[in-house]
Amino acid sequence: MKTLIGASAVVLAMTSAAHAEKIGVTMAAFDDNFLTVLRAGMQEHAAELDSELQLEDAQNEVGKQLNQIQNFVASGVDAIIVNPVDTDATIPMTQLAEQAGIPLVYVNREPVNLKQLPANQAYVGSQEIEAGNQQGQHACELLKAMGKSEANVAILMGDLSNQAARLRTQGAEDVFATDECNFIKVVEKQTAMWQRTLGSDMVTNWLSTGLQLDAILANNDEMAVGAAQALRNSGADFDQIVVAGVDGTLDAKAMIQSGEIDHTVFQDAVGQGYGAVEAAVGLARGEEVKQITYIPFQLITPENLDQFASSN
Repeated sequence: MKTLIGASAVVLAMTSAAHAEKIGVTMAAFDDNFLTVLRAGMQEHAAELDSELQLEDAQNEVGKQLNQIQNFVASGVDAIIVNPVDTDATIPMTQLAEQAGIPLVYVNREPVNLKQLPANQAYVGSQEIEAGNQQGQHACELLKAMGKSEANVAILMGDLSNQAARLRTQGAEDVFATDECNFIKVVEKQTAMWQRTLGSDMVTNWLSTGLQLDAILANNDEMAVGAAQALRNSGADFDQIVVAGVDGTLDAKAMIQSGEIDHTVFQDAVGQGYGAVEAAVGLARGEEVKQITYIPFQLITPENLDQFASSN
């Protein structure tokens, strides 16, 4: 009897392994703090679902990412997950997977062809314009509390080929166009490519020209951290300038605690990673999967910082 049970267990294990989904994952970059957390969330959930991930780093190169997708197709993966380098380049990615009959899931960065995705493709992320809305609205409230009747704001944008950069910026600008917040004027708006060092350099350059700023809004936390570092180096009074980011990374939260960043907008990296793997495995198994899944943004301030201590 023991021998029979043991043999059955081996057969069951071999059968499960044979049917474990293999999912090809191409990430825009591995050296991004937020995307690192997202990747870890995918790996964790794939392990829970007994699925195998083949992770590739596109190193922010569209051509490399397309080649990685072609290689996934050639190797016969069961599904593909794409965190796009350039959201405007997603149409050929969709076509590659569709022609091969392989399910594809976009994660974190919304594909430009979202409304035209085939039935076996999906998107998991957040509505980017909401991040800008929340960031801009709280900045408006803080500037009012400072007694500002006029305020100059600079915006550090991400890569302009990325829809998130455009929509997060638009979200903040939409707030500044309202009657409640139209005392705020955007005096600078440039891309720092999502990068901390570029964000720091850009703010340093702005300050060196004598530009007077009441707030700096960044499309992500990496650039917000860079902005805060530049302000610190310049001897700025953090009580007199609002600095805000998006993502809710550990470094940004540490700077909220120190008073150098005022707020960030939490983007649930782990939740997006979980959702992407869930969708990819479901599609690979022929299950019905929701085509668009939006995970809400949440504002992080000094008042609720403890609630997000272990996030991202």
